[in-house]
Amino acid sequence: MIRVLFVCLGNICRSPMAEAVLRERLFEEGLSEKVEVDSAGTGNWHIGKDPHPGTLKILDDHGISANGIKGRQLQWKDFDDFDYVIGMDRTNIDDIRSMLGQPDHPKILRFLDLTDHLKDVPDPYFTGDFQETYKLIGEGCEALLMKIKDDHNL
Repeated sequence: MIRVLFVCLGNICRSPMAEAVLRERLFEEGLSEKVEVDSAGTGNWHIGKDPHPGTLKILDDHGISANGIKGRQLQWKDFDDFDYVIGMDRTNIDDIRSMLGQPDHPKILRFLDLTDHLKDVPDPYFTGDFQETYKLIGEGCEALLMKIKDDHNL
């Protein structure tokens, strides 16, 4: 099983959105049995909580389920458990590397570095723009799906 972990600050906006979008794409591609997706936050503010209402609304608008997604905090063991640890922005990447003690490990990736954007996914908790975040996450998920297929000959 290939395992992907998306990481943002609080695990209520960007990373659960990416988790839901990638799960949907994997289902569409018939890869749900081969790739598992989860999300976490570097902070502990939203452990056990549902995604942000703005995240839930945009996912619902696009017919994507967020069932079963609950906030959790990144743990050291996640580094051993996941093949890809995907940070939504540069600060997330710095926090992941610091928390996991792996300053330059290839499984740690900034999400949009897989696309032509080469920038951070903006946090809609602060910007209020869930549409922009959804668009960028969609592009990032497509690029990540291609990378997973290439890396694992799927």
